[in-house]
Amino acid sequence: MPSQVWTVPNVISFVRLAAIPYFWFVLVVEERVGFAAFLVFLIGATDWIDGYLARRLGQESELGAFLDPLADRLMIASALVGGLVAGVLPPVIGYPLIAREVVVALGIAYVASRGGGRPEVRHLGKLATFLLYGAIPSFYLAAADIAAFFFAPAAWISGSLGLFLYWWVAGRYAADVRRVLA
Repeated sequence: MPSQVWTVPNVISFVRLAAIPYFWFVLVVEERVGFAAFLVFLIGATDWIDGYLARRLGQESELGAFLDPLADRLMIASALVGGLVAGVLPPVIGYPLIAREVVVALGIAYVASRGGGRPEVRHLGKLATFLLYGAIPSFYLAAADIAAFFFAPAAWISGSLGLFLYWWVAGRYAADVRRVLA
């Protein structure tokens, strides 16, 4: 059904996905850490737009439900790995976030292979994602020496709280997995 593929929210999700390789080019090839921070923020800030428009325009779809979290996960993973490679993201924040992404992805894949479906989205997970989408580019901006007096403390506060909430929600997902498989 082509009309369900090329909806406004899906196009936004496709653009978000297409921006990820550009982020890598800016960070690794051009070594423009400040602009890479802007891209992380921009891609993250558009996270809510596709979902909002899908509901508002009545254009919710299975494809959109797949693309939106895919764009989120790939951008966060790219920002984490890229930040660690570029030396702008502290390992104490980056590695636990990567570990959480792997644990949750494996859990979701396991449940799906057992016919358990997708876990329900939790508001604390959305809050954690929001905090991390603020923290990660803030670490980048601080490393680029752009208002580091502001962005460094903001990154640590937002990143620490986001990391805690991210793992808390992962624990809730684990409880869901046990319940679904019981």
